[in-house]
Amino acid sequence: MGELLFAYSYIRFLNSLFATGIELSYFEKIMSKIKIEIVCTNIESVIAAEQGGADRVELCDNLVEGGTTPSYGMIEVARKKTSIGLFVMIRPRSGDFLYSEEEFEIMKLDIHVCKQLKADGVVFGLLDANGNVDVKRTKELVALAKPMLVTFHRAFDLAKDSLNALEDIINCGCNRILTSGQQPTAIQGEQLISQMIKKAGDRIIILPGGGIRPDNVVSLLDKTMATEIHSSAKNSRASKMKFKCDTVTTGNPSSDEYRVTIADIDTIRKLVKTVNDF
Repeated sequence: MGELLFAYSYIRFLNSLFATGIELSYFEKIMSKIKIEIVCTNIESVIAAEQGGADRVELCDNLVEGGTTPSYGMIEVARKKTSIGLFVMIRPRSGDFLYSEEEFEIMKLDIHVCKQLKADGVVFGLLDANGNVDVKRTKELVALAKPMLVTFHRAFDLAKDSLNALEDIINCGCNRILTSGQQPTAIQGEQLISQMIKKAGDRIIILPGGGIRPDNVVSLLDKTMATEIHSSAKNSRASKMKFKCDTVTTGNPSSDEYRVTIADIDTIRKLVKTVNDF
């Protein structure tokens, strides 16, 4: 009897969805688990991402400048140490996303390395001098990456026309777009992210990223209907060094070389719980 009542309630609920114009495909999406990607710049963070319950890692270096390609050794050890999804940033330098022929050659070689090391996907983005998606080169890299999946990263947020860029990226064969909705954070870009998700439908996954934390993720999901999220879960920990030199820095003079930036396992766990409870 209980099963019949549940089936009846379920049918009534579906009918209410159709009455309000919500497509069944979206209903199926929200009934599935929302995936969480954690951006990681060191092996400690990769391990924390898996132990914290994340679904996927975006592996990169130099996050303070938007992320660049990690080393061969980093990719290989990350693959050995984790069984969750591993997507690798393909970006030969910081700065803009208009690449020379030599830089494009580097990107192709790095994609080949990721394939050899059994990464699940790669993350890149290319624009032309006018702020449009570099369709020709993007298609070439997508073809080269197969069977790995491809995320077009936040180069999208610097594109001149967001909706034209969306269509170009779909036509290039990418699997998802990482975006903050062309705003400093995904929370500020909620309106465009929501618009993109509706326009994209089932053609591509829109992956909101930028400033997403446990205390704002529910609002983002509620307003955008996103099915995946991207977060750094960033924190820092004290260095384990006993001796500390206080007269020299080897990098940015304002940085603290005796603190290590990490993806924090407690923040990841809290984010996962908050999303699963949504």
